[in-house]
Amino acid sequence: MTEERLRCFTAYDIRGRVPADLDTEIVRRIGLAFADQFALKKVVLGRDMRLTSPEFAAGISETLTKSGVDVADIGLAGTEEVYYAVQSGEARGVDGGIMITASHNPADYNGMKLVQRGARPVSRDSGLLEIEQKSSSVEWFREQLIAASGSQGRLELAYDKSGYVAHLLSFIRPERLAPLKVVVNAGNGCAGPVVDLLAAHLPFTFIRLQHEPDGTFPHGVPNPLLPDRREATASAVREHRADLGIAWDGDFDRCFFFDESGRFIEGYYLVGLLAAAMLNLHPGATILHDPRLVWNTREIVLAAGGRPVQSRAGHAFIKEKMREVDAVYGGEMSAHHYFRDFGYCDSGMLPWLLVCQLLSDSGRGLSEMVSDRMAAYPVSGEINSTVADPVRVIELVRARYGAGEIDLTDGLSIAFPAYRFNLRPSNTEPVLRLNVETRGDRALLEEKTRELLTLIREGK
Repeated sequence: MTEERLRCFTAYDIRGRVPADLDTEIVRRIGLAFADQFALKKVVLGRDMRLTSPEFAAGISETLTKSGVDVADIGLAGTEEVYYAVQSGEARGVDGGIMITASHNPADYNGMKLVQRGARPVSRDSGLLEIEQKSSSVEWFREQLIAASGSQGRLELAYDKSGYVAHLLSFIRPERLAPLKVVVNAGNGCAGPVVDLLAAHLPFTFIRLQHEPDGTFPHGVPNPLLPDRREATASAVREHRADLGIAWDGDFDRCFFFDESGRFIEGYYLVGLLAAAMLNLHPGATILHDPRLVWNTREIVLAAGGRPVQSRAGHAFIKEKMREVDAVYGGEMSAHHYFRDFGYCDSGMLPWLLVCQLLSDSGRGLSEMVSDRMAAYPVSGEINSTVADPVRVIELVRARYGAGEIDLTDGLSIAFPAYRFNLRPSNTEPVLRLNVETRGDRALLEEKTRELLTLIREGK
C-alpha cells in the first residue's frame, strides 16, 4: 500500500503550510477518510478567508459528493457557524462537519477542523488517528472512489445565516441593551460579516477595524494574543472614547477584550465575569475551568452558589467534561468560552454579546467590573520557554516546589497559601508554558515568576 507521511495532523486538528504540508489532493483524501471513519451521510462544509480555502472547499465537496455523501456548503464562515449548522441540522440528517481554517496562523497556512454528529470534536482519541492513517494512503483513496463509482451525493448551498444569528441573540435581551460605542477588530478574518448581521439588531455604534475578510492579512496575522496585534484596537478605543473593544482571531472561535481605557483584559478575568453572568441565569449550575489559573474563577463561582469543576485545557477535553458534568459554561484563559446551550461548543460571538448585556444592566464600565479581580489575583500572563527536555525540566520544578499542593490534571500545578503556578508542555513543540498567580501580591508574583523562569531556563 502506497503511503505518504502527512505532517499536517496535530492532536486536535489538521494544520500546515501550503503546499509543503497541505494541498488540495491531501485535503480531498482527508475529507473522504473522515466520511468513511464515521460512515457520514451529510456533511456541513465551511471555510475561512484564506486564499486557498475556496479551492480546498471545492475539492472536498467534489470528492464527498462523488462518494455518495451529501454536502451542505455554508461558504465563508467562522468555526462556530459549522458547529451551529451541524447541531441544528441533525434533524435533517447532518452527521458531521468540516471547517477549513488555520485560525490565527500566517497566510501561507491552512487546515481543517472536524466534528461528528452533535458537533462533538474529533481528536486523536476519537478517530483523528484513524483518519490520518487512511488519508496517508493514495491507494486507499483511489480504491474508495472506484468502489463508490456511480454514487452521487447532493450539494446544497446553505448560505442563510438567519437561524445562527437568531440563536446568538437568544442569549441576550436586545431591548435592554444600552447604546454602547464598541470598537470591533476582525483582523481581516471572518468575524466582520457576522458582526454586520448582528448590528441590525443592536443599539450599538460600531467602529470597525480590519473588517473585510482578506486572506493576505494586510495588517498582520489575526492573533490578538500577540502584544503587537493589540495596539490598533487599543488606540481606536481611546481615540473614539469607546465603551469597550473586541478583537477576534481568524475563524473567530476566540474573542479578546479591551476596557474603556484601551487596556487589554486577560482572558482569565473574563472567565470569572462570564461565569457569574451564567450563574445569574442558571443558579447553582456547574462551571468548568482549566487548571492554568483558577483562584479567581473558583472564588466567584462559589460566591455565586455555583459548582466549579476543573478540566484539562483543550477544546476536546473541555467539551467532553462539560457533557459529563452538564456544565452550563466552561472557560479557558486562552479566550475560548464554551456554552451548554451552544451545543457545549466554543463561541467567539456569545462572550462579547453577554459582556455588553452585563455592562448595560449594571451601568458599570468593563474596567470597574474586572479591576478589583485583577488586583485580588494578579497573574503573570502565559510565558513560553523553549527547552530541550520538557519532562526533565518539569521534574526539576516539582522537586524544588514539591512541598506545595500538587495537581497533575494538566501538566504540573503547585499551590502554596499565597501563590500557585501551572507548568505544562506544548502538544506540538519543545515549549513549556508557565502561568503564575498570587493572592493580591504583585511583588510576590514578580519574584516567583522570575524564580521559576530561572529554574526552567537553566534546566533546558
